[in-house]
Amino acid sequence: MSRADLDKNPRDVAAMFDGVARRYDLTNTVLTAGQDRRWRTLTRAALGLQPGEKVLDLAAGTAVSTVELARSGAWCVAADFSIGMLRAGARREVPKVAADALALPFQDASFDAVTISFGLRNVADPDTALAELARVTRPGGRLVVCEFGRPTWAPFRAAYYLGLERILPAIAERVSSNPEAYSYLGESIRAWSPQPELALRIAKAGWGQVGWRNLAGGAVALHRARRV
Repeated sequence: MSRADLDKNPRDVAAMFDGVARRYDLTNTVLTAGQDRRWRTLTRAALGLQPGEKVLDLAAGTAVSTVELARSGAWCVAADFSIGMLRAGARREVPKVAADALALPFQDASFDAVTISFGLRNVADPDTALAELARVTRPGGRLVVCEFGRPTWAPFRAAYYLGLERILPAIAERVSSNPEAYSYLGESIRAWSPQPELALRIAKAGWGQVGWRNLAGGAVALHRARRV
């Protein structure tokens, strides 16, 4: 079993996700008390998808998020650089592509909408990934980033970070196929950009009309933007 460090070496990150792939969906549902399903639904709604539109779901993992997006009638492709995750989602009938977020294998302006859920934090260079997402999106197209955030209420924030340190690894030990990966998860969440900082990074990467909606008291946030 393996885990990545906060330098987020791409090979280490890919190997880590290959290791969690077998029970990834179950572990997510347990750790979030089922809220992962709601977050996927809210991501689809925030994108405002229309039938026939082309959508990129980056860092799609097992493609469970892509299936949710496809409920809109849009054509949706799942992209991830963990082959193990894509294989774990092989039964899900959506197109799948092995892809590096820092060099997406798509032409400019290929998509009407793009999204990445709980994946931007794991990329070695998130700003380049955001710029790549902008490159493959048509002018006026939409972006939604669903990612862990910084809880807004200090007492909850303290309890949340304590839970990441003590409770999350204990649950992962019982449920996950690679429990070590969830130590990285807690570390990466604590080190990640708070919502205003991420919004600024999105804007600098070529996106306009940037805003966000806090979920779970700010522990998760949906960032929305439009391609300039």
